[in-house]
Amino acid sequence: MPTAWLSLGANIGDPAAQLADAMTRLNAHQAISVVAQSTVIRTKAWGKTDQPDFANMAATVETDLLPVDLLHACLDIERDMGRVRHEVWGPRLIDIDIIAYERVEMDSTKLILPHRFAHQRDFVLDPLREISPETADWIVRRQG
Repeated sequence: MPTAWLSLGANIGDPAAQLADAMTRLNAHQAISVVAQSTVIRTKAWGKTDQPDFANMAATVETDLLPVDLLHACLDIERDMGRVRHEVWGPRLIDIDIIAYERVEMDSTKLILPHRFAHQRDFVLDPLREISPETADWIVRRQG
C-alpha cells in the first residue's frame, strides 16, 4: 500500500484537540491508515505573521488512494471540521497538507508533490524528521 506524509496545523479554537480530531478522522477513513505521528510542536505563523502561534505535527499514512484522491479526502476532513478558507496563510481551525506521496513528483493545478514550500518550513520538516527522517532529507535534497 502506498505511503504518504502529511503536515497538520491549527491556530484557532483548541488546536491540540483539533489535531487529535483530524488524526482520528484520517484513521477512520476506509482507505487511510495512520501508521505514525509526530509530537505536536508550537511555532510562529509563517507567511502571514500577525496571527496566533500554530500547533503543528506530521503523520505517516498508508492509503489506497491516489495522490489527488488523498488530497480530496484531507479537504473533506477539513471542511467537516469547520474549516473555512478566508485568506491565504490565514488563521485556521485545521490544515492538512500532503507533503509527499511515496517519491512521486507531480505538478498539477490541484496538487504539487513534494509540497512546494516544505523545504522552507521548519514547522513541516521538524515533525517530519521525527517520524521519517529519510523523507525529510529527500524533500530537502529535491527542493533545496
